[in-house]
Amino acid sequence: MEKNKPAHGHAIPGKNKPTMNNCFACGKDNPEGMLLKFYLDDATRRAICDFTLTRRYTGPPGHCHGGIIATILDEAMGKVNKFRNVLALTKSMQVDYLLPVPLGKPLKVVGYEKSVEGRMHINMAEIRNEEGQILARSTGTFVAINATKMFSEFIDS
Repeated sequence: MEKNKPAHGHAIPGKNKPTMNNCFACGKDNPEGMLLKFYLDDATRRAICDFTLTRRYTGPPGHCHGGIIATILDEAMGKVNKFRNVLALTKSMQVDYLLPVPLGKPLKVVGYEKSVEGRMHINMAEIRNEEGQILARSTGTFVAINATKMFSEFIDS
C-alpha cells in the first residue's frame, strides 16, 4: 500500500464527480495560484507538502510575506480534515512567526490534528527548513460543514 497519497483539492464528501479546483493555495486549475501539492501520510495522520517559494511571494528582502506563510499553514491544517472525511472551514487561527521564511530554499509544511469535539476540529501546522528548524507554526479551529448545502450554487451537480 502506498505510504503517502495525494491530498489535492477540496473534495466534497459524498460527491462523486470531481469539481474544478481554483484554490489559491492548492488549486491545480488556478495557474496564478501557489500549486502546492499535499500528501496524506496515513501512518502518522499528517498532511505534508514540500515546496520552494519564489520571489513572487516576497515580503522582507529574500524572505516570504507573512500573509503567504499564514496561507500555507492554513492549507496544511485544512488538509488534515481529510482524515475524517469532512470539509471544515477555518473559524480562527493563530500564527507564530518564529524565524524568517526564506525564498528559493526547500521547505516543508506539516499539518496534524490536535483534537476534535463535535463539529470543531483543532489542527496545527509547522513550516520547517531543510535543517528541521521550525520557522512558523499555527493552531487553527475548523468547523465541519455541509458543503453541498452551503455551496450548492457553486457546485456542479
